[in-house]
Amino acid sequence: MKQEKDNSYLQMDLLRFTTAGSVDDGKSTLIGRLLYDTKSIFEDQLEAIEQSSLQRGDSYVNLALLTDGLRAEREQGITIDVAYRYFATPKRKFIIADTPGHIQYTRNMVTGASTANLAIILIDARHGVIEQTCRHSFIASLLQIKHIVVCVNKMDLVDFKEEVFEKIKKDYQEFSSKLAVPDIHFIPVSALNGDNVVDLSENMPWYKGGTLLYTLENVSIAGDLNYKDARFPVQWVIRPQSNEYHDFRGYAGRVEGGTFKVGDEVLALPSGFTTKIKSIELMDQAVEEAFSPMSVTMTLENEIDISRGDMIVKAHNQPTVSQDIELMICWLNEKKIQLGGKYVVKHTTKEAKCVVKEVLYKMNINTLHKIEGDTTIGLNDIGRIVIRASSPLFTDSYNKNRFTGSLIIIDEFTNETLGAGMIL
Repeated sequence: MKQEKDNSYLQMDLLRFTTAGSVDDGKSTLIGRLLYDTKSIFEDQLEAIEQSSLQRGDSYVNLALLTDGLRAEREQGITIDVAYRYFATPKRKFIIADTPGHIQYTRNMVTGASTANLAIILIDARHGVIEQTCRHSFIASLLQIKHIVVCVNKMDLVDFKEEVFEKIKKDYQEFSSKLAVPDIHFIPVSALNGDNVVDLSENMPWYKGGTLLYTLENVSIAGDLNYKDARFPVQWVIRPQSNEYHDFRGYAGRVEGGTFKVGDEVLALPSGFTTKIKSIELMDQAVEEAFSPMSVTMTLENEIDISRGDMIVKAHNQPTVSQDIELMICWLNEKKIQLGGKYVVKHTTKEAKCVVKEVLYKMNINTLHKIEGDTTIGLNDIGRIVIRASSPLFTDSYNKNRFTGSLIIIDEFTNETLGAGMIL
């Protein structure tokens, strides 16, 4: 019975979501309330939060302290670094990325949102849609997050008025019409008191939608992954060199798109040789099919020269193979981008040297306008650039496949991550 329970738990759907919003919109409080009301906080954690709240002179249990773990965060009452929290309900498992609201921590928001299926955008009911709302929504759209939940928080401070909520909803809809986000939900909440977070609010009988938890549990993410374009970047070539597996040669990696079946005809890049899949193994068990995002080992019918960084694809559906890559870059480092500068680029499992050929423009994230002629992309800036890699990369556009459409730029001397790119 326990084994069946463990298996069903492992097979539960996982939703990764991020929070975004301006300073003091209540992101950390909302997450704390979500964890508290779903009984996902241990007793010792709750006791520590209660003690910290008393020491700070708070007149209530400050649930924001659950995610704001750094001393500077607690002293200033803000979020600085990305905090990840995990919880589960009978319906779904969740990983939360609590990200900062300050402009100077845009890079942290990009980091937290880069793997998210859904973004919660918080808006203070007293202030409505502001610049930071637009900034964070644009970044969520840029990172191809397909689901946004707009939580209009602090409804208790505007007497739970429906007209306040409806005005903010209308303003956001006008702005978001410029963004490529197909699924947007609006929920009026009071994170401090728990209204519409886990339980429906008695203070807002005019709201007929679901709670935040209900929305998180039921949003459909099955169609977000690319099951059409088969992509298998090779991470490792397995040669056991033992008597039992004397002739074994397997290719290990994660399926980053599409499906692969035993017997499928596949093509290896960059060599261009074709062969068929002989077997697919998942944790020492043979399976007939592998799909994104499974990590498996493949064996092929013919011995082909394949190594780390190569990619196995379907012959009739190949990625773009090019050394010249045009991309949107989120710059994550204080050292500004250098036109003609030499860097290392990491794309899926492949590394290559690269040079920045061109800076096309920088984005004004608040207005969504392009600043052409400005090539000074620095910390927290987003711009459009062209790089040339020392060897061909096998890419898709980011809006087609987030895994094969993204890359990072690294300092070749210090190994620091400088920028995160989305291929156009």
